[in-house]
Amino acid sequence: MDALTPAVADGAREQVAAEAARRRTFAIIAHPDAGKTTLTEKLLLRGGAIQLAGAVRAKGNARRTRSDWMKIEQDRGISVATSVMTFERDGLVFNLLDTPGHEDFSEDTYRTLTAVDAAVMVLDAAKGIESQTRKLFEVCRLRDIPIITFVNKMDREARDPFELIDEIETTLALDAAPVAWPVGRASEFAGTWDLLEKHFLPVDADDSGAIQLAGLDDPKLDALVGAARAAALREEAALAEAACPEFDLEAFRQGTLTPVFFGSALRDFGIGHLLDGLARYAPPPGARAGDPREVLPAEEKLTGFVFKIQANMDPNHRDRVAFVRLCSGRLVKGMRLKQVRTGKQVPVNAPLFFFAKDRQVAEEAWPGDVVGVANHGTLRIGDTLTEGEQLNFRGVPSFAPEILRHVRLEDPMLAKKLKTALDQLAEEGVVQLFRPLDGSLPVVGVVGQLQLDVLQSRLKVEYGVPAGFQDTIWSMMRWVTSDDRTALDRFAQTNRRDAGEDHDGALVAFFGSDWRRKRAEEEWPMLRFHAVREQHGLEQMKR
Repeated sequence: MDALTPAVADGAREQVAAEAARRRTFAIIAHPDAGKTTLTEKLLLRGGAIQLAGAVRAKGNARRTRSDWMKIEQDRGISVATSVMTFERDGLVFNLLDTPGHEDFSEDTYRTLTAVDAAVMVLDAAKGIESQTRKLFEVCRLRDIPIITFVNKMDREARDPFELIDEIETTLALDAAPVAWPVGRASEFAGTWDLLEKHFLPVDADDSGAIQLAGLDDPKLDALVGAARAAALREEAALAEAACPEFDLEAFRQGTLTPVFFGSALRDFGIGHLLDGLARYAPPPGARAGDPREVLPAEEKLTGFVFKIQANMDPNHRDRVAFVRLCSGRLVKGMRLKQVRTGKQVPVNAPLFFFAKDRQVAEEAWPGDVVGVANHGTLRIGDTLTEGEQLNFRGVPSFAPEILRHVRLEDPMLAKKLKTALDQLAEEGVVQLFRPLDGSLPVVGVVGQLQLDVLQSRLKVEYGVPAGFQDTIWSMMRWVTSDDRTALDRFAQTNRRDAGEDHDGALVAFFGSDWRRKRAEEEWPMLRFHAVREQHGLEQMKR
């Protein structure tokens, strides 16, 4: 490519910076049954459900916009895979990453959170902060991800808003600044009072239905919601403004304060207010830590990283798509990018924008966007793509699984199909796959039982391979590394029965107990045993 003149280069950087500033890339995190999937659908409805490359609009029951598209998701009413949805609203581009709510899929959620700039934390108004909410929040805290809180189901029996705000502050050690206040509860829920803009939004009004009042003392408020609810609102709003911290944009973007919204996803109330909050407060793409340097979004040259692989989104084509978060530069259809891990050139002939299961070819994309790249086994989770620079982005980890099982094939004639299926599903990160050095049955590693159910369902539905599982003699595994290659080889030979390789060829050790793991660390002091493996350090972990 010819060198750009300074004027052209400046213009290119300005265009990249302007497009990056329009992006809001965020995830939704919640405990199961907090209403996350319903909220996702209503956000898309309020956002117009329009893709960058063309309109995909919901048309009543004939075409419900759903982020859950796998058969097991539809059968069980749960989300078990991250979906990506892109839409435009008021000149901004929103990239919504809907994460699995079930704790068994925390690893997929963790990887997804490496690709976002903000998160919406959904709380059930009756239950408050639950276990999975707390775990996901801690992941966000590790990365200083700004969090907007949406208290859902205010049209049902709910806890006192002050109690919920206090729980956020004490449980999460996070300042909570209400930007709206509920008027009434459960069947008496009449809407919210915007504490920042000083207007009332009735529960049955659309986004443009906010009612401007002279203030809380305006007698029109009594006529709108009734004297009792108006009196309660005046008292509670005054207390909230006095007792709760004021919203501070800088504190929010530093991850130390969360603005709190109230509403009902099922009744489609408070969704527009939440979207407005995302537009105003959520940060556009920022600097990304890399090795050996930090990457800024306004740079001319394209960079990005793979945070997810998904197979069989279109079962008719047996496709495999790598989800790439763009960090800088401009992606143009037809580019060839360098896969830094291998040095290979990856053609991007038809980059995709997503709307859950649907997709359309993108002519161009910008920092903050998530695009799909056709993948035939070349790209892996954690891979960095550049226009030639030797650069790696940090922080896309794998965790040691908590459950290890052998895969039992019901029909030996399907052994080859099983191998292909397990390889592809391991590339996705659905499970971790280990092959024992002694040649025994492959081992799959998962966080929880539901992952095994998903694996079994997908093997049968998508690959036509009925399979089951049987216990192993091990309860844990660790990745093994050392600066001494001879010691690594000696360990592998000495422990062939209790060692293997992961899907990427890195050495792993299996243990029947934590005591046995500690004993191995004592016996092999020249080796390191890891519970977490970062993808960009993969080459150093191979023997």
